[in-house]
Amino acid sequence: MNLLRASQILTLTALFFVVGCNPGDGDGTPVDNDVSAHTPESSVAASDEHSPDEMIDKAAVEPTPTDSTKSEPKEEEPTENTVTVPTSLEVKLGEGDLLTGIPGEGPLKLETIEKWLADSMNHVTLDVSLPMGLNVGKIPEGVLEDNPLTKAKIELGRQLYFDTRLSSDNTISCASCHHPDKGYAFDSQFGIGVAGQEGGRNSPVSYNRILTKEQFWDGRADSLEAQAVGPIANPIEMGNTHEQAVKTIAEIPGYKVQFDKVFDDGVNIDNVGKAIAAFERAIVTGPSADDYYEQLKPLKALDEEIIAEEEDLKAKYDMLMAGAKEKPMSESAIRGNKLFFSERVNCAACHVGANLADEKYHNIGIGMDADEPDLGRFVVTGEEKDKGAFKTPTIRNVEFTAPYMHDGSLKTLEETVQHYNKGGTPNPWLSDKIKKLELTDQEVADLVAFMKACTGDFPNVESGRLPE
Repeated sequence: MNLLRASQILTLTALFFVVGCNPGDGDGTPVDNDVSAHTPESSVAASDEHSPDEMIDKAAVEPTPTDSTKSEPKEEEPTENTVTVPTSLEVKLGEGDLLTGIPGEGPLKLETIEKWLADSMNHVTLDVSLPMGLNVGKIPEGVLEDNPLTKAKIELGRQLYFDTRLSSDNTISCASCHHPDKGYAFDSQFGIGVAGQEGGRNSPVSYNRILTKEQFWDGRADSLEAQAVGPIANPIEMGNTHEQAVKTIAEIPGYKVQFDKVFDDGVNIDNVGKAIAAFERAIVTGPSADDYYEQLKPLKALDEEIIAEEEDLKAKYDMLMAGAKEKPMSESAIRGNKLFFSERVNCAACHVGANLADEKYHNIGIGMDADEPDLGRFVVTGEEKDKGAFKTPTIRNVEFTAPYMHDGSLKTLEETVQHYNKGGTPNPWLSDKIKKLELTDQEVADLVAFMKACTGDFPNVESGRLPE
């Protein structure tokens, strides 16, 4: 191999894994919980807290060796019926049947649930990794350590997520405002709860939540677990009480047996939150056209002979090419990509990192011209700088989640781009990241095309099949 080829291979080490997002938050500040586009691909591990239940001091239980017992003790030979259960199981979120429910059709009968729960593999802690694109992000510390994922816990959360029996009148479930058919959001301007009551904010998405702790548009919930149980007791949403919801669940045999198996302390509101959060953390977006496009960039700069000579490199290249063929980037989307991350337009000032969202709070002027504007994050923190600031939503799969913004006031992606194009809505707390862009009609169209190229597949999910 000549020196040029060797140099190309060494360079490839640094460039091999690139995704569709730029480093930092647009002003040189590192982004919490996100890794930049030019960070090597890494897997994301789940909790490692599951060590054997007991450690036995052999010296305390083995007899003192005598002349007749000085040989090394023999290990017990496994019997035919011995089943070795691993302490953890590697799983890539977004793939397989993790969200498709207990096999079968129709309502879940108690005996079916009990048989499924008897499989010890359903209780093994999952060592999760994220799909390409998301996998450059970092799961916040403590998230999976505090609430380890198992198949049984995720399945219990799936059932609760789609079950209207959590609400006071058996009409509203989590999915009523965050439905998979609606991009895990909803297409009404505001969330609609019991008795047709209407809330004051648009339903935020419930996918890719594994990458952040704070939830809701204003970040008032410090965890996904807290977010999951909040709507149950909200008078406008599910209109129930936590006590009544727990009582209802505990009286359903199919639920009670699952809670008793998954949690040491059975049915309580904290465990309801843990189960639903486990399910929501497993809802992730798959690789997008832009992910394939970005990761192919450094490979296409190499000589074909270099790629052919390296077996692993060739396999990766072939995989990316196949993905790019299935999810191609249009010329308009490629132009939009360049605009999105350019210094001039700089959408990446906020929409950055693995999830194309900095998970921070910004005032972009939405609703600030109202007589009594929604002050967003300020209500949570009381800090003047947070007036009118709301959490940055993800660009991933955004084409499915209209209408947009915390108040659902922008109906299309084109309207959304035009809001930024005009420099937002002036107000005393407008973010210094917002400025007039003077985009042409073609540039607006290109940015929209790019955002649609950030769409990946959702995992297959069973929305029915709940306990009788």
